[in-house]
Amino acid sequence: MTKTSVNKPIEELSIATLDPSAPVKRRKEFPGWLYAVLFLVFDFLAIAILQWGVTLTSTRVTLSSPLNGLGDMISKMWLKFNFVFLLNMIMVGIIYLVLLMLFNRFWIATPVLIAIATVIAVIERFKVEIRYEAILPSDLNFLGSNTGNLMSFMPSNAPLVIGVAVAAFAVFVALIVFLNHIDGRRGRMIRGSNPGLAAVSRLLLIAVPGLGFGLYIAQVGTVDSWAYNLSRGMGDTPSMWDSVYDAQRNGPVVSFVRQLNPKVMDTPSDYSEETMKAVAARYEKAAKKINANRSANMTDSTVIYVLSESFSDPSRVPGLKVNKDAMPNIRSIKKNTTSGLMLSSGYGGGTANLEYMGLTGLSMANFDSSLTSPYQQLVPTEHWTPTINQMWGSARNSIGLHPYEPSMYSRATNYKKFGFSHFYTLEGDDIISHQDKIDDSPYVSDEAAYKSTIEEVKKSKSGQFLQLITMQNHMPYKNWYKNNEFKVESTTGTPLGEGETESIETYAKGMELTDTATKDFLDQLDEIDKPITVVFYGDHLPGIYSSASEDEDNSLDLHLTDYFIWSNKASSSANTKISDDNYSSPNFFVAEAAEHMDAKVSPYLAFLTQMHSKIAAMEPPVVNNIQGWDRIPEGQNIYLDQDGKPMAEKDLDAETKQLLADYKLIQYDITAGKNYLKSTGFMDLPE
Repeated sequence: MTKTSVNKPIEELSIATLDPSAPVKRRKEFPGWLYAVLFLVFDFLAIAILQWGVTLTSTRVTLSSPLNGLGDMISKMWLKFNFVFLLNMIMVGIIYLVLLMLFNRFWIATPVLIAIATVIAVIERFKVEIRYEAILPSDLNFLGSNTGNLMSFMPSNAPLVIGVAVAAFAVFVALIVFLNHIDGRRGRMIRGSNPGLAAVSRLLLIAVPGLGFGLYIAQVGTVDSWAYNLSRGMGDTPSMWDSVYDAQRNGPVVSFVRQLNPKVMDTPSDYSEETMKAVAARYEKAAKKINANRSANMTDSTVIYVLSESFSDPSRVPGLKVNKDAMPNIRSIKKNTTSGLMLSSGYGGGTANLEYMGLTGLSMANFDSSLTSPYQQLVPTEHWTPTINQMWGSARNSIGLHPYEPSMYSRATNYKKFGFSHFYTLEGDDIISHQDKIDDSPYVSDEAAYKSTIEEVKKSKSGQFLQLITMQNHMPYKNWYKNNEFKVESTTGTPLGEGETESIETYAKGMELTDTATKDFLDQLDEIDKPITVVFYGDHLPGIYSSASEDEDNSLDLHLTDYFIWSNKASSSANTKISDDNYSSPNFFVAEAAEHMDAKVSPYLAFLTQMHSKIAAMEPPVVNNIQGWDRIPEGQNIYLDQDGKPMAEKDLDAETKQLLADYKLIQYDITAGKNYLKSTGFMDLPE
């Protein structure tokens, strides 16, 4: 190397330093197209970080599909023309753009975005690991008075995860500092000689996309709105039974935003404090009239609700022949106690909605079709959540049991809000005591679930409320049972498919096992020396009758399950049979149980009693498809009379129409209104 070549840059530096008038060599500015590319890269990075937060591998048994990661979301664009990944990119991109305009510096806004995504992802990962639940809108309460509850999300490996996240972010910040250093533009977004025009431009780029995003959030939860149609059109497929799977499948941003502002109900035109006081007074009078002829107190007894997963009579399915009776014991029980057929809003799914109606006395038929899952969209944000178990007073008298994951449908959180002292499941602090399975079935048997329930009944000498949700007969049905003697065939002339045949025969065997276990359960309750009443019902038919479901004329038959209300020998209501209760829906069970037990009622139960006397069963419009998370936005609700015949709304008499109007007022006040009824004693049983 020559002396000249060595000294040349030193000479140039000296001249530039000593002579201010000499031209200064500036760093080259990044071109606009490069900023656009980097915008997309960092937008993608934010999405990847958020997706990492919900893709924690779990060893637990789940009802959802296998783990869905970022690659699955991207591949769906080509394999299934599903563009929910782009929808997430657009949403995060809008937030990114707003940050860019606020700071007016690309190299400041970018690390802020990534920092926000990292913090959310770490918290999300902790919550998934501890509770197997994604971040929900109700978790925003932690930013207020419940901030301390965030500590409940901290797993044992929290320091390691936080340390790795901080280290990765530090590396990212170093990269950003380097890029800022070599960028002659220094990341300035809006430049110009007119500061006022630049400020207006930035304001517009904040306001316009921000307003659009706000409108999207406000309307995406309303069926048939532009935002709803956009979300579904780009591939958003809600899977709200499992919040983690929903976030994996549709992206954490889409799944979270979708639940921010669901439409619950239209406000009744006459809703006011005065109207609700009049409603309370009307049914207080009705309660006094009913109670004049009743002698028992419901809470002196133990009441057990048994939601038997997918329980229904397979021999009642049109076009199907079964070689033997799958439920001889329950058929006999139904003949000798209050019983009938329950109208279900679901087919193949929707368990939590039936469960919600049973616990609250409210009806899905009154909600807007946008509200698909009260357990996720409504209950977490409610200020007042009256449920029937609360009639038994102290939380120690309310026990829940479910031999599966407590996170499904956010049950663990909701049951605590409902006032249950314990919710026994396969995980968490309250572990259900019996977990036996039958042959190759992956689910806890009904016999085991009943054993756990009996133990809880025996722990208290006073009245209790117990809720059991079984799992034995949950889908899928994969030839689990040995020595299955059930055979099914079609009576329509068109043979059943091989898969359909296997599913139905496995399911029928499960029904027989439930039938035997239920009889044994009632026999054991008969030996307990305290009054006990059981409300037993199947939540929906299994979604395995593909041949029958092709015929729309089978719609009603495929939405009718079996139920009964039974009391043990120690009860004054033993051997009671209310002969006109041939049809019902879960919202009426508590009123029916009170009548069966000859128990006094609150104004609310008096209303439900009158409503049930005019309309035996009610549900939203239904179809013969596996229960999705899109409710039918049009069509009349299904109303059945005492003989199970559909009733046209236009033909209802004035008294029935008034009851339906009152029902909407009551339900609106409890769920979306101002809770005027809370202070009226509307829910209180007589002393």
